[in-house]
Amino acid sequence: MAQLVINSHAEFESYIGQELGVSDYLKIDQERINGFAEATIDHQWIHTDPERAAASSFGTTIAHGYLTVSILPYLWEQIAQINNIKMMINYGIEKLKFNQPVKVNNEVRLKVKLTSLSNLRGITKCQLNVKLEIKDNPKPAFTGEFIFLYHFK
Repeated sequence: MAQLVINSHAEFESYIGQELGVSDYLKIDQERINGFAEATIDHQWIHTDPERAAASSFGTTIAHGYLTVSILPYLWEQIAQINNIKMMINYGIEKLKFNQPVKVNNEVRLKVKLTSLSNLRGITKCQLNVKLEIKDNPKPAFTGEFIFLYHFK
């Protein structure tokens, strides 16, 4: 269940500049990594070959960087429930920086701050500063600015 409930553009505006919350942890296991490899046709050995990856500098397989990005909507929905919308559109990503690999069986969570909000002729453009944290690791997996468009009813 989401920690924050937003019902309108006006309610959203009251949170500009604030940290909105932190999601639960999600474990990134080998099955999830392999499924992502299948879906994206990216079978690089560092992701999918545990034996070979064991001899790498990481000591194990690592998640695809874009796998970690792809779970953002799922984790975001744990933080905020946006009501009264016709639809939500992924609009863009800015300043995305991969800082630390997510090793197999690491747990990650999302921390979000509302950077800006604007009304584009009735469509809410929401810019979120995000950080994907790795449990027991001081360095995040990635940081960036994610932009969503919310079409409120």
